[in-house]
Amino acid sequence: MFALTVDQVDSRHRDDLVDDELVRLARIGGSQLLLPPDRSAGDELQLATSDAHTALKLLLHLTRSGQWSVGLAIGEVRYPLPESTRALAGSAFELARGAVEAAKKRPLRFALAIEEGRNPDAATLQPLIELLLHLRARRTSEGWELAELLHEGLTQKQAAERLGITPQAVSLRAQSAQLRLEQAAQAALTTLLGDSSAGSAPPASAE
Repeated sequence: MFALTVDQVDSRHRDDLVDDELVRLARIGGSQLLLPPDRSAGDELQLATSDAHTALKLLLHLTRSGQWSVGLAIGEVRYPLPESTRALAGSAFELARGAVEAAKKRPLRFALAIEEGRNPDAATLQPLIELLLHLRARRTSEGWELAELLHEGLTQKQAAERLGITPQAVSLRAQSAQLRLEQAAQAALTTLLGDSSAGSAPPASAE
């Protein structure tokens, strides 16, 4: 299970963003969420999913704006499920609580925690995820504009028409934004996160 605990940055000096964010997260996670996302305490929110792709998609959405500290954890959930997300229990949620506190002290405001004995572990996956976050943080507004159009399903040619630029200019913008690299990195990280969630173990060494 993937658990995310999320805390608003500098909430004492900003409007409360939690309610609006809960709506967005419910839309992004859809049916892959264990329960609807929920405010856990004050300006914090919590959500959970068993799907690695969804967990990474939620993480990337939350870290893009810089308005949230995000703790992602992989562990167990206690059954039977309660009626609300804030009442969920298990190692995944205990680890996510520690992860969000660690995230507040990290430059990208993200931290990963994984239950002991799972492979890959947090020490392996944290820097890989941070590399992806660094790539995205360096992207220009023009790069994001193109990324969003392609995410809607437009081809590069259609995106060029929408943006009023040449296909060659779109190709150069895609290269500068490293969109193909991000796509490949997301696919690889989804696999690795899924392996960890499934509790896969490294192969035994030959004697």
